[in-house]
Amino acid sequence: MQVLEVQHLHKTYRQSGQTIAAVRDVSLTIAAQEVLAFLGPNGAGKTTTIKMVAGLILPDRGSVNIAGRNPHRDPRAIGLLGAVLEGNRNLYWRLTPEENLEYFGVLRGLSRKTARQRGRELLDRFELTHKRAATVQALSRGMQAKLAIAVSLIHRPQLLLLDEPTLGLDVEATQTVKRLVREIASEGCAILLTTHQLDIAEELSDRVAIINQGAIVAEQPTQDLIRQFSGTAYTIEVEDILDDDRISKIQHLGGFGDCVDPKIIVDQK
Repeated sequence: MQVLEVQHLHKTYRQSGQTIAAVRDVSLTIAAQEVLAFLGPNGAGKTTTIKMVAGLILPDRGSVNIAGRNPHRDPRAIGLLGAVLEGNRNLYWRLTPEENLEYFGVLRGLSRKTARQRGRELLDRFELTHKRAATVQALSRGMQAKLAIAVSLIHRPQLLLLDEPTLGLDVEATQTVKRLVREIASEGCAILLTTHQLDIAEELSDRVAIINQGAIVAEQPTQDLIRQFSGTAYTIEVEDILDDDRISKIQHLGGFGDCVDPKIIVDQK
């Protein structure tokens, strides 16, 4: 089942007397239980596309459908959508996690009783129960990230938009967020994930769409894309131990990557 269907989106802006094409003929689909990684440099059109999907910006042309509903024409479509945009800015910092969940649950149309019940369930699932009475501003950045995702799930959406969900998190918090994203997808939610971290896209996504200068330049299964762009590695074995001068000369030949130590590649015997 296709949860998100984006067809031929276009969006232009006027800037300094010129017309700027922010998004040009973008089409995307995401099925239930699928994670689509949306990659591209800053200014490529990712944010504009996501805001059109979320119903925050009206496209010049094209259509968005979330489970068959257009968020620009049918207010019920917004009820099918959860979003974490711009980090943890969907939280009220002076409220507690419990209060945030209740507030946003009621805002999404839940009764106060249901919002409280689901809030308790999400606090338990996201391991935040012990912090339920603390203000958000007193939480660690990792806890804030988890709470932001929990808030986006309070109304049980079919589509989840995650904008850089691991940005600025430490290793432990990043691993926790990745685990939660996988769990949420496995439970049937379709996820549109934007990230600049290629390892995150590789680990979490089923497909990758790359946008540049407002247009989709590549879209295919993640593993196919990795195979397409992965190079070939060779191991060089030598009989004698290489001194630093020879290792330096080999290094200057290039091709070892930014983070690879030639001493590791060259198997010294």
